[in-house]
Amino acid sequence: MSDSQANGPEANGMLDQRRSFFYPDSSSDTEEYCRDTEERRKRLSKRNGSSIRGRMPPKNQSQSVPTPSTSTQEPPRNGQKSQLIDDRITLVVDNTRFVVDPSQFTAHPNTMLGRMFSSGLEFTHPNDRGEYEVAEGISATVFRAILEYYRGGTIRCPPTVSVQELREACDYLLVPFDANTVRCQNLRGLLHELSNEGARRQFESFLERLILPLMVESAQRGDRECHVVVLLDDDAVEWDEQYPPQMGDEYSQTVLSTPLYRFFKYIENRDVAKQVMKERGLKKIRLGVEGYPTYKEKVRKRPGGRAEVIYNYVQRPFIHMSWEKEEAKSRHVDFQCFKSKSVTNLAEATADPVIELEPNRVRDEEVPEPSPEVGGEEEGQ
Repeated sequence: MSDSQANGPEANGMLDQRRSFFYPDSSSDTEEYCRDTEERRKRLSKRNGSSIRGRMPPKNQSQSVPTPSTSTQEPPRNGQKSQLIDDRITLVVDNTRFVVDPSQFTAHPNTMLGRMFSSGLEFTHPNDRGEYEVAEGISATVFRAILEYYRGGTIRCPPTVSVQELREACDYLLVPFDANTVRCQNLRGLLHELSNEGARRQFESFLERLILPLMVESAQRGDRECHVVVLLDDDAVEWDEQYPPQMGDEYSQTVLSTPLYRFFKYIENRDVAKQVMKERGLKKIRLGVEGYPTYKEKVRKRPGGRAEVIYNYVQRPFIHMSWEKEEAKSRHVDFQCFKSKSVTNLAEATADPVIELEPNRVRDEEVPEPSPEVGGEEEGQ
C-alpha cells in the first residue's frame, strides 16, 4: 500500500508540493520517503502489538490457572474423606463394634481375618446392618489387643487378661503367638505357654519317629492297644529265657530314648502329650511311671521246688493308648443291656418286669403273686 492511498488526497497534494520544491534527482526525496515509511510501519506494529497484548492473559495469571489434567487427578478433600469412610468395615465382637480398614487384614493372608477379607468377602456375610460378626467366644478386650498385631506386628497382653486366654484367642484367629509378637508383664505365664508350644512340637516329632512304628507293629500283630516303656539309651535289658519276669497281662514294648525320657519327667509335658494323642483320635490314654525289669539278680527256690526269680527294676515312664472306641463290645448288639433269665429264686423272678413284644398287653395283665404253699413246695423240692 502506497503513502498516497493511506493518507488520501491531502497527502497527495503535500507530496506534490515537496516534489516540486526538491530536484527530482536529489537523494533527499528518497530518504524522506523511507523515513515516513519506517515511522508508519512502527505505528502499525505498535497498534497490532497493543491489540494482541489485550487478548493474551498476563503471565502470572497463566501460571495460576490449573490444567485440566491436574483438576481431574486430584479430587476434592471431602470426596477423599468419604471414600476412606466407605472402605472401612464394622466388626462386632462380644457386643462391641470395631471400625477397621480391611487392608490391614489382607496384608496378613495367613490369619483367619486375612483369609476372610482377602477374597472379595465371599466367605463372609454381613448382618442386617452391614456389620460382620466374627471371633465368637473371644472377649472385646482380647480382640482389641489382637488388632494391634495387624497395625504394628506386636500384641500387648492387658493386665486383666490371662496369657492362656490370649493364647487360645491367637490360636483361634491363626495369629502367631511367640516371643516376637507378644509383650506381656507376666513372664511366668508367657514362658509357660511358650513351653507348651515347644513341648507340642517336640512330642509330635517323638510320636512320628519313635512311638508310631511300635503302634503299627502291635496293630499288625492283631492287638488293639499298645503299651510302650521309655528306657534310657544306656539301659541294659537282659532277661533269662528260662526264668522270664512276670509282666502281667499287658504286652509291653520298649523304646530307647533319653530325650523322650527327659520329656516325660515334667507333668506339664505329659498333659501336652495326652492332648496331642487325643487330637489324633487315640483312646484310653494313660501316662505315668512304672517299674520295669532290666536283668536277673538271683533265683530263689521256694518250698515245693518252685523257683522264684528276682529281677532288678528301674522306674521308667510309660505310655499306653488304644485305637478302638470301647473294649469287649459289639458294633450291633450290646448283650450287657439284657438281664439274664436263668434265676433260681422264684420271688426274684416275679419281681422283674416281663419283657414282651407288646408292652400295652403287659400293663393289662397282672402277674399273680406266688402263694406261701407254692414257695414252700419249691423250697422242699
